[in-house]
Amino acid sequence: MTIHVWDYLPEYASEKADLLAAVEQVFSSGRLVLGASVQGFEEEFAAYHGARHCVGVDNGTNAVKLGLEALGVGPGDEVITVANTAAPTVLAITGTGATPVFTDVREDDYLMDTTQVAAAITPRTKVLLPVHLYGQCVDMAPLRRLADAHGLKILEDCAQTHGARHHGRPAGTLGDAAAFSFYPTKVLGAYGDGGAVLTDDDEVEENLRRLRYYGMEETYYVVRTPGHNSRLDEVQAEILRRKLTRLDTYLEARRAVARRYEEGLGDLVGPGGLVLPATSPGNDHVYYVYVVRHPRREEILEALAAQDIMLNISYPWPIHTMTGFAHLGYAEGDFPVTERLAGEIFSLPMYASLPEGTQDKVISALREVLNQLA
Repeated sequence: MTIHVWDYLPEYASEKADLLAAVEQVFSSGRLVLGASVQGFEEEFAAYHGARHCVGVDNGTNAVKLGLEALGVGPGDEVITVANTAAPTVLAITGTGATPVFTDVREDDYLMDTTQVAAAITPRTKVLLPVHLYGQCVDMAPLRRLADAHGLKILEDCAQTHGARHHGRPAGTLGDAAAFSFYPTKVLGAYGDGGAVLTDDDEVEENLRRLRYYGMEETYYVVRTPGHNSRLDEVQAEILRRKLTRLDTYLEARRAVARRYEEGLGDLVGPGGLVLPATSPGNDHVYYVYVVRHPRREEILEALAAQDIMLNISYPWPIHTMTGFAHLGYAEGDFPVTERLAGEIFSLPMYASLPEGTQDKVISALREVLNQLA
């Protein structure tokens, strides 16, 4: 049997009755768009985080895009983020007409190097967009100081940090707004696409509700600026409502998987060899993905693939090196840490329902390959 980094079928088998009941509830409700399930999920997701508002949207990319637009970002503006992220983060920025501006990341946790942000700020900068990557948060205090000093807003990209905390505060409550993805692989994943934006700002919430519904405040009447068709689906919202009640259980299971990896591989860590994830001070890691490093990654992946263990790289191409973003004017060598990581990182299987036996096979196979390379 082929082993992949993610598989929803064990979860589906254990939660099938509840998930199908969610579908039946929506189909029997008489309301298929922006009904009780979306409203209920928005209220419950906001309450889980201690936030005032949650606005459900159709996917994580549009959560970032609409979040930026709701904060006033548009053509001619600049948004500071990182090149060590998934392309959708940056596509959301360019989708507003704004220009992404990159900084490098830190060597130890692969997160935004906040010491480089001040130098990237220009008169056109409008928003700082930290990407909370792999399951833990960017150091937010320096960003808040910079934002306050320069009159900027902060939009957190929380696609990979459902349930994570930073100095005791939930990810998504550390900036002016926060974008979440509920793509199926996420810590809180739907059975299809979905997204949401959290905010405590009443005006931002009002903007978001208008923007996700064509720009309308009343049926068929567009006010101010046109918006989008970006509504969270009722079925996905009801599934997410039910899974939200199990989120803390998912987090415990993911952390248990991470502990087993550390116990099974920790003795192989060393200079020039395997590097396991590091949790930065103040962070509660949720291990969206379990990212490790090794300078001989390609040999490792090839050897494991021969044993039907198919691993993943998040991410093999830094954004600034992609031809689709060549117009931004960056070149290889501009962000050396990001580029070095892209050549060494790879992800081991990580999901809450990962069977221990499957994980043991991965650990045993990886140990064998690393010992052969030593």
